[in-house]
Amino acid sequence: MPPANQTACVVGSGPNGLTAAIILAQAGLRTTVYEAQPTIGGGARSAALTLPGFVHDVCSAVHPLAASSPAFAALPLAQHGLAWIQPPLPLAHPLDDGSAAILAQSLEETCTRLGSDGPAYRRAIAPLVRHWRELVLMIEGPLLRMPAHPWLLSRFGVLAAWPAAPLARLMFATEPGRALFAGNAAHSVLPLEALGSAAFGWVLAAAGHAVGWPIPRGGSQAIANALASYFESLGGRIMVNSPIRSLDELGDASLILCDVTPRQFVSIAGNRLPDRFSRKLEKYRYGPGVFKIDWALSAPIPWKAVDCARAGTVHVGGSLDEIAAYERNVAGANVSDRPFVLVAQPSLFDSTRAPAGRHTAWAYCHVPHASTADMTEAIEMQIERFAPGFRQRVLARHTMMPADLERHNANLVGGDITGGAQDLRQLLLRPTRLLYRTPLDGVYLCSSSTPPGGAVHGMCGFHAAHAALRARNLK
Repeated sequence: MPPANQTACVVGSGPNGLTAAIILAQAGLRTTVYEAQPTIGGGARSAALTLPGFVHDVCSAVHPLAASSPAFAALPLAQHGLAWIQPPLPLAHPLDDGSAAILAQSLEETCTRLGSDGPAYRRAIAPLVRHWRELVLMIEGPLLRMPAHPWLLSRFGVLAAWPAAPLARLMFATEPGRALFAGNAAHSVLPLEALGSAAFGWVLAAAGHAVGWPIPRGGSQAIANALASYFESLGGRIMVNSPIRSLDELGDASLILCDVTPRQFVSIAGNRLPDRFSRKLEKYRYGPGVFKIDWALSAPIPWKAVDCARAGTVHVGGSLDEIAAYERNVAGANVSDRPFVLVAQPSLFDSTRAPAGRHTAWAYCHVPHASTADMTEAIEMQIERFAPGFRQRVLARHTMMPADLERHNANLVGGDITGGAQDLRQLLLRPTRLLYRTPLDGVYLCSSSTPPGGAVHGMCGFHAAHAALRARNLK
């Protein structure tokens, strides 16, 4: 046990910061979380963005990696109000002929619907689904370490290292199979010709079969609230409206963990940092941004493909070639009028999100870093393409450009929701070869700019906190 006077500070109350704070509090440190915004949550916040009674997720909405998280699984979050809802289908991907490719939680149902592509899909993904828990333990942490199951990681690595578009064309003969995989891989926010982009396709598909793509009852804020409630039950304190502009403001805390990206860390660490380390962090690369829309609707989205009405998430973008072309444009700092759009429709499955008979929808598309392009018309016309009459059901909309997202959460630099480009180099050495550590004694990074990267799973905070405790011989 640590001495009674040992204290810890966590800067930022996103899922990683809150998870780190819990680990430190469990170890006996008197821990305080400082949050710059009026509400906690980082990328897991909900708010009334449109009309009274409509609850919208400000950033994240659907959480396969939260449901898979070893960190969250070890915490009594259900006792603190977190309840998961599983839509009948994790994912649907509409096509122009009025049909839709689907990812069902049942692997067999998915393979059957993929027809001639079903056997190839099953051969590739069945071992990953069967050993999902073991795989998650290896991929939701630093990748440059001895794996517990080398054969499983090797099998995953062979599939994951590929560029998504060439792999989809090689493995799948039909457009539904190719499009379904492309939509999942596009979550990488990389060109689908980039090495490693296939990894995201396999991870999200395997998670869909193993744990589903659930939504939290009441909104993503429920994740942050449950983490905060448990942390406070351990004696922790949370200070909102408390921006930290310098590490000096944190006094003589024994440990300081920063749920911030390299840009913010350089600012608050100031001249404490060696010049060489500062320069490395300043070279850290942020990825494309997103343009996001939330809608209050008079009725559900009128999809032509009936399966889309059963799915919590709908990927709107058409064929593999269309999706690849759009993501390639974004990487080249351009946009087009046919974006790849990620849509969530939580009110179909969670009645707390909207007044009776009304609905919410959430969507975003990738855009170049810090883009000022207004994608409202392009996004809505893409949805209209697969759901004629959609725009007639819009009661109100709320849009967020990259700059709006960054104002809401300083970690979303240029609208980048993943904490920095997630190409192979920055996944292996994220943000530097020190990973969570910094040259400053007792000061660590725990944001999505550390392994395993973006998404709501708390694992960056989990690993950073354990690294800090080990260094202090507190575990």
